[in-house]
Amino acid sequence: MLVIPGRSGRDTCDPFLGMTRRDLLRVGGSAMLGFGLGDLVCRDRTLRANPTADAFKGSGPGWGKAKSVIMVYLQGGPSHLDLWDPKDDVPDNVKSVFKRIQTKVPGMDVTEVLPKLAEVTDKLTLIRSMSYTPNGLFNHTAAIYQLHTGYTADKVSPSGQLEPPTPKDFPTFGSQIVRLKPPTEAMLPFVMMPRPLQESNVVNKAGTAGFLGRAYDPYYLFPPGDDMDMDKMNRISIDDLNLRVPARRLERRAKLRELVNATMPEIDKAVKKHDLDEYYDTALSLIVSGRARDAFDLTKEKDAMRDRYGRNTFGQSLLLARRLVEAGTRVVEVIWPKVANSDNHSWDQHSDLPKRMKTQSGPMFDAGLSALIGDLDERGLLDETLVVALGEFGRSPQRGVSTSGNGNSADGRDHWPYCYTAAVAGAGVKRGSVYGESDKTASAPLKDPVHPIQLLATIYHAVGINPHAIVYNHLNQPRELVQAEPVPALFG
Repeated sequence: MLVIPGRSGRDTCDPFLGMTRRDLLRVGGSAMLGFGLGDLVCRDRTLRANPTADAFKGSGPGWGKAKSVIMVYLQGGPSHLDLWDPKDDVPDNVKSVFKRIQTKVPGMDVTEVLPKLAEVTDKLTLIRSMSYTPNGLFNHTAAIYQLHTGYTADKVSPSGQLEPPTPKDFPTFGSQIVRLKPPTEAMLPFVMMPRPLQESNVVNKAGTAGFLGRAYDPYYLFPPGDDMDMDKMNRISIDDLNLRVPARRLERRAKLRELVNATMPEIDKAVKKHDLDEYYDTALSLIVSGRARDAFDLTKEKDAMRDRYGRNTFGQSLLLARRLVEAGTRVVEVIWPKVANSDNHSWDQHSDLPKRMKTQSGPMFDAGLSALIGDLDERGLLDETLVVALGEFGRSPQRGVSTSGNGNSADGRDHWPYCYTAAVAGAGVKRGSVYGESDKTASAPLKDPVHPIQLLATIYHAVGINPHAIVYNHLNQPRELVQAEPVPALFG
């Protein structure tokens, strides 16, 4: 919650406010994993002014077109064969049980699971050649980490899981973006919702700013409730952004800083290099403006629009993502609202794939993504918003076989990192296009393979950031944002 310095019930003009040094340094705290609003706005200028990034003169299709990025992260790994890369004339245990349907664009057929997305294919590009070749990452957490950070993790536990997040981790892509391209509005720079990245007990690996420090962490919007609770977005709490006193009173209290600082030179000296005044003013502006609070208020949307996105956690999260970028947020990541290795509407469908995809995950995904792309386009926001939708990998071409050591029933598919599909739209991305091609069984790219870190480089490129910009890790060692080239052919 927001902590206003001084005794309760007293205004800034009142004598004997009783302000303490601790009060001075407290701006706010978050119920979301202990993240503080003060951390959010405290940006280190030396990191913001990265000379490598500033010196790079970007060019080529798509450079700098994206003012915002929405990552629709399909945690768990959806089956490309059963969604948007159907195959015919293949063995029965490869062919999808779902029928092929035509879309608005010839050659962009999908399965019957995606009838609404079929109506907006003229606004997006399908990359049907995503691939981790030559080395595949079959573990959820390892693949999630590489896609988000551009790097493979150093340590893996005896069970094959990655270790929990540490301050030594590479930063997630959104933290890098808001570090180099902070928003121009008094708005939350980076929001992640509605649940953390997770496999088993490894929670939020690749979902932090890592060695950049917590100042660049996302604002974590993880409403209470389990993954089967479809109404949790109706109960979101943003106490950080609620004023406990009138805005005019808060602004008047802010004027006390000069007086208090003058009487505490030791604190002035300690925080001088951090430009506390600038950070305090930014935090104050964020809270007083009410811009963020208004953006989070889904009740301001008409019922018809909320219905269009889907009255479930995923759909309402995407609607909130649109509201956030409309208000000035730079990066939003919407994570599929079911932990990776689980049942029901999880994409990790080792068994019972036809029923779970047809009745649970498929309809939510189809309504939500199609609504987001269509809504952004209708509002004129798609031209400046990059939308990326993908999982950490696809599913095995053959049903009922083990590719990762997991058990699979005859109607399930295992992990498959060697070929899968991603959807991208907006910010100059070609409309109604297919990039790359998979082979006859969707087992490997037939042409134009795209490694996940190339897609990450493409995101940086679209925002106007040199993918090879240098960042210094916790040991002060130089590291590139990502060691890959963007794919300019996606734009046009």
